[in-house]
Amino acid sequence: MWRMPTSSPAAGAFSGLIGPLWTTAAPNRRAGRMMRGDAEKSRPRGAVRRLGRVRLPPADAGGGIRVNQLPSAGGAGCPGHGGRPADRDELPMSEPVAVYVHVPFCVSKCGYCDFNSYAMSGPIVERTVRATVRQLAESPWRGRPAATVFFGGGTPSLLDSPSLERLLLAVLEAHPPVDGVEITAEANPESATLEKLRAMRRMGFSRLSVGVQSFDPVDLRRLGRAHSPEDAESAARHARTAGFDRLNLDLMFGLEGQTLEAWEFNLGRALGLEPDHLSLYNLTIEQGTRFERLHREGRLDLPDEEVQTAMYLRCAELLEPAGFRQYEISNYAKPGQECQHNVWVWRGGEYVAYGPGGVGCVREDGRWVRRTNLKKPLAFCLAVERGESPWQETERIDPATREFERILLGLRLSEGLPLGGLPEAPVREGVRRGWFEVADGRLRLTREGRLLANDATALFL
Repeated sequence: MWRMPTSSPAAGAFSGLIGPLWTTAAPNRRAGRMMRGDAEKSRPRGAVRRLGRVRLPPADAGGGIRVNQLPSAGGAGCPGHGGRPADRDELPMSEPVAVYVHVPFCVSKCGYCDFNSYAMSGPIVERTVRATVRQLAESPWRGRPAATVFFGGGTPSLLDSPSLERLLLAVLEAHPPVDGVEITAEANPESATLEKLRAMRRMGFSRLSVGVQSFDPVDLRRLGRAHSPEDAESAARHARTAGFDRLNLDLMFGLEGQTLEAWEFNLGRALGLEPDHLSLYNLTIEQGTRFERLHREGRLDLPDEEVQTAMYLRCAELLEPAGFRQYEISNYAKPGQECQHNVWVWRGGEYVAYGPGGVGCVREDGRWVRRTNLKKPLAFCLAVERGESPWQETERIDPATREFERILLGLRLSEGLPLGGLPEAPVREGVRRGWFEVADGRLRLTREGRLLANDATALFL
């Protein structure tokens, strides 16, 4: 699972900047989840649940950040779609790039979700697959090797196997994979059948990220999830039977009525399924969602901040003895099982995105450029079919903004950032407050810094 500007940092606008917690300036604003990511969706989803969808502020924005979606501005065309981002000869076509594919369809829209996703229905699904395949075939970045591949959503596992295979083949034709490339797909338990997962493994998917969220049926009903705890356990077992040796489970904490003991139960049940990776996200109340309305009306009874802090800290206490290492604010992995896609983006790598609402960020003529695809599936399909630009927004990022983004993403990682080149004043202030530590020539967040990651990163503004 991977993750808006709201107001000034002093007003707590960084709810969702980098991590599952909150700022001292706005203790009642719970911070966000990334790609999914995943750079996971992240997923981490992200940061990216999912890194093709990370949101970062423009240079003059005094706003918060969710690492899944990126605001952009401006407008530009695309080769084959009414314009050119840059001459192909000037693009570093031999340099690897992370590839994100957005599949925007779900069984239904969950009450907490503000990702670019839509209830799956009829011919638009097949039409979107065709348009995404064509976007890949006509991509201005075609030929750049794929360092990683990530299928996020939405729910990619909802697509039928032929559609998934067409998309993956189109990706690998447009972006020849580097040796040992990690190819991730997100799945929800209700669509992760053994037959489907075996087919996906045969196609070449090598890593599966399953959106479990909770093993409590009451939690799942309140969240609007379509699966049961038993479905989640079956999905994890099916993944192993199908041959996936890289398995992530997504879980959420800070849910309505959830206690610390209930969270410990969820973690224990997840560990019993022997995943290689766990993404653990604090529930975020996002603007425009059903949960935001319920919260505004006083009808959402969430745990207080002390309980949520205890939940966050309990993750490390339970997972580290089980062989997991916290390598990022919300992510734990066994050695060598870190999500390569998310790490690529958190370390400042280039990424390209395909499908409705996908966001990519690449270098062109010495500048970083971020492009967002049209979000509505029908609008995206019409643009591609007409040979028009599939991009909704284009932002040419100024150096100061890019440097802040580099710091923001790098501090998510436990490895931190190289100290060289960082401004001295915010580093000294963060160390004085106990938020940063300096070791081996790198700047890292302390445990206290992770709890207040939004405030810590805001020192660099």
